[in-house]
Amino acid sequence: MTEKERTFLHVIGAIIVLPGTAVVLIPGILVWQYGFEAPHPYDLRFWLAKPLIPGGLALAGWTAALFFIYGEGSPAPWHPPHRLVVRGPYKFVRNPMIAAVLMLLAAEALLFNSDAIALWGVLFFVLNTLYFIYSEEPALEQRFGDYYRLYTANVSRWLPRLSAWHPPWEDDPSCDED
Repeated sequence: MTEKERTFLHVIGAIIVLPGTAVVLIPGILVWQYGFEAPHPYDLRFWLAKPLIPGGLALAGWTAALFFIYGEGSPAPWHPPHRLVVRGPYKFVRNPMIAAVLMLLAAEALLFNSDAIALWGVLFFVLNTLYFIYSEEPALEQRFGDYYRLYTANVSRWLPRLSAWHPPWEDDPSCDED
């Protein structure tokens, strides 16, 4: 098995384990435990949820693909990218993958009229924020050094920029960073 094939399997595993747990397993348990009330198609919640599902799925797929293609790794902490990915949505916000999961959780909370899923979404956001601040970001700074520090100085963790940030190394063919 080649390294590229092994990395691809890690990406698939990461998608199944990480967002799969957050968006399928835990909300499924919450719906099973607390029930749900599906909104009528005339209900505003139904229409608010509709664009969040394809939007969240597309953003999640796009970010995972960027990690595989350009980062030469996966979104999983056990097989992180070898290169800093500052492409696509990562030029606007540092955590678009989590934004995608939050979009999907918001859609589920709206579609199932579930306070439990909404609270899970808030808890998911808080836990990820703490994880990023105390674990992931220091590790990324250690791995990517000044490139990552420059990136964090220009791109917010959660609030998207209005325009894409273009890293200075983007047009430098001699630079190994992406």
